[in-house]
Amino acid sequence: MPQIRKKVLRFSFFFIFLIICLFVFSVKLVLIQIFRASYLSKLADQQHNHTVEIEPIRGTIYDRNGRPLAFNVAVYSLFANPRAMSFAEKKKAVERLSDLLQMDAVFIREQLQKNKYFVWIKRKLPLDLVEKIKDEKIAGIGFREESKRYYPNGSLASHIIGFANIDNEGLEGLELAYDQYLKGSPGRMSVLRDAKLRELMIESDYIPPQHGHHLVLTIDETIQYLAENALEKAYKKYRAKGAMIIVMDVHTGEILALANRPTYDLEHVTSSNVENRTNRVISFVYEPGSVFKIVPASAALEEGVFQETDKIFCENGKYKIANHILHDHKPHGTLTFQEVFELSSNIGVAKISQKLGPSVLYKYGTLFRFGKKTGIDLKGEVAGVFKHPSQWSKTSIGAIPMGHEVTTTPLQLVCATAAIANQGVYMKPFIVKAIKDSDNEIIQSFDPHMVDRVISPETAKRLTAILVGVIEKGTATRAKIDGVPVAGKTGTAQKVSGKTYSHSAFYASFMGFAPADNPRLAAIVVFDEPRPSYFGGTVCAPVFKEVIENALRYLKNKEMDIFEPKQEKKKTIHHFM
Repeated sequence: MPQIRKKVLRFSFFFIFLIICLFVFSVKLVLIQIFRASYLSKLADQQHNHTVEIEPIRGTIYDRNGRPLAFNVAVYSLFANPRAMSFAEKKKAVERLSDLLQMDAVFIREQLQKNKYFVWIKRKLPLDLVEKIKDEKIAGIGFREESKRYYPNGSLASHIIGFANIDNEGLEGLELAYDQYLKGSPGRMSVLRDAKLRELMIESDYIPPQHGHHLVLTIDETIQYLAENALEKAYKKYRAKGAMIIVMDVHTGEILALANRPTYDLEHVTSSNVENRTNRVISFVYEPGSVFKIVPASAALEEGVFQETDKIFCENGKYKIANHILHDHKPHGTLTFQEVFELSSNIGVAKISQKLGPSVLYKYGTLFRFGKKTGIDLKGEVAGVFKHPSQWSKTSIGAIPMGHEVTTTPLQLVCATAAIANQGVYMKPFIVKAIKDSDNEIIQSFDPHMVDRVISPETAKRLTAILVGVIEKGTATRAKIDGVPVAGKTGTAQKVSGKTYSHSAFYASFMGFAPADNPRLAAIVVFDEPRPSYFGGTVCAPVFKEVIENALRYLKNKEMDIFEPKQEKKKTIHHFM
């Protein structure tokens, strides 16, 4: 009997214990169900249902002939799931990844210590490195497919194109100006994961990304290369502080080439500085010097105040205006109106301007849009300064016509030159020709836009003849092109140093167009502090000649390929012995 009682008592205790446990578990379950259900449900959803953002493909930037200048390529980005990794796995990941990725081990360790299901380790890796990491078979890490901006030509047209960051957001150039068109919008999908957080690729709620639009530029990749190649050689030869070139279609305002020195490589943006990335042709202003003399020349001819054969005494190199003595580079006696501009006599131009008066000079300067932005579709353009006559001093009538006391950009000058070549019609410059959707259908095109008539066709023709004389027998003989008449103007301007003009630092310029008898291309070349030579006719004119001569030949060959019928190749009969 005692044995039976003991068994009954033991059984009773065990049964009571089970009842208590059942009660406790029931209460616990009720508490969980009532008070923590929402939290736990959300946690489970986070663990098993993962929303993945699908990156859109950024639009491609093409040149006018459909050659890609910037596009996206597929890459892989490395991530980790710290909550699914053991201490040993994290240690191995830190050791191997810091070595393979050439990254700070401390950063990787800090990422892996986070209580998260997803952390980036390094994004947009080259494929060869991805394979090396996969070979290590490190638990808890994975790869997400993304895309990276690729610039196939390195530094070519870098100041036009600009660049995008690692998240495919435009930061400079057209990448920034047209970011809203290029970037597209992301899509998303929900992916089911197992208990080890492995993606099972079961998709739901799929929203496809809207890929970015494409840009078609007015730039011609070949002419851009010709321009940059010639500019680079001269930039190094003359050890200049900076250099700029623009090539423009005189009839449409399309920019065919635009380049700056110093420059930078779009594939290695982080190694460049702000100065190298600055688009000087639209963001830097300078006193242009004698290239500005096209303004008084145009005004004098258009107003009928002077004829080409009128005589002007140039004071043998010294002429007093108010309290200032004006000099010519070489002393001249009596010159014709045409010779004044061919030989770039400052005194001759000053006398012409005195007869015209400030109001007339100001009228034509503003018609050529000096002191105003051109409206080009690039960010960062500045207007320069062209003072109203009410702000002129007693010496301004001698200084402004020769390109002092006025600041311009190279873009403003080439647009003015193109207006003369285009029978007096000023065209708005532009660089984006069309926007296409992801199916390559044009959704917006940009046509040439006439801004204003600056001078009459007759005046433009007469001024062109004078500018041809500058090339043939004046200050720019080095711009001559065999078999092609060229019109142009040189400029050499002292840089301002403090409140005075420097005698050792200069801007050298040349602007012109060709063929002069049937204008097609206008261009400007500007050098900042070239050494030892600093004259526009010596430094800049040869660059113009090389670029325009090669560009015209290229365009002629291209048109022949398009319009001439293709000749059938003769069949060759082979005789075998």
